Amino acid sequence: MFDCLIIGGGVSGISCALVLGSAKEKPFVTNKNTGIILHQKASMLQDALFNNAYGIAPGTLGADLLNQTATNLKTQYPHITQIVNERVLSVIKEADYFLVTTTQNIYESKIVVIAINSSNPFTINGCLQPYVIPHKKSLAKKNRIQLQNNDHLVMENVYVAGTLAGHRSQLAIAAGSGAAVATDILTLWNNGIETHAHDSIRVKE
Repeated sequence: MFDCLIIGGGVSGISCALVLGSAKEKPFVTNKNTGIILHQKASMLQDALFNNAYGIAPGTLGADLLNQTATNLKTQYPHITQIVNERVLSVIKEADYFLVTTTQNIYESKIVVIAINSSNPFTINGCLQPYVIPHKKSLAKKNRIQLQNNDHLVMENVYVAGTLAGHRSQLAIAAGSGAAVATDILTLWNNGIETHAHDSIRVKE
């Protein structure tokens, strides 16, 4: 059983995983089991070239960035389970957890984060289908979709991040969206007390 399972290995999904991973020393995170399904083939980064993204060297290819960030996640936070070469088929709500069925396995998770892109149609069957609506910030001719949400929360214990949350397609926005979801989950795990995770070069006293 996962405490949190992130679906999507693009910017917002890996950003969410990185923040959750970095909080491993917090007492309310120590025993949490987090995973990410790194299905990246459909990521919009595959064809991207970055010259205007904060902190990213000009000329960086999106495909290279995808591979590097997944490697960074595995190196820095190996306790985050990486699931590769599987595509999610459905998310079904049970009493107090979710069944996530992929092309190869069925996983159980208390929290699910949907971090795939906003392409139409939405191919994950189950409890999320009623929340699919036209993308509010995309041109109608692009036929993009999003999941209806309130500040990334679709329903209890289901979050959406990135363009599928209704954000515009911009790397910095997607990364921030994934990080925001992670801090909301950390706050939930901390019994509703606001929290976040970041590193510092300051010497701890």
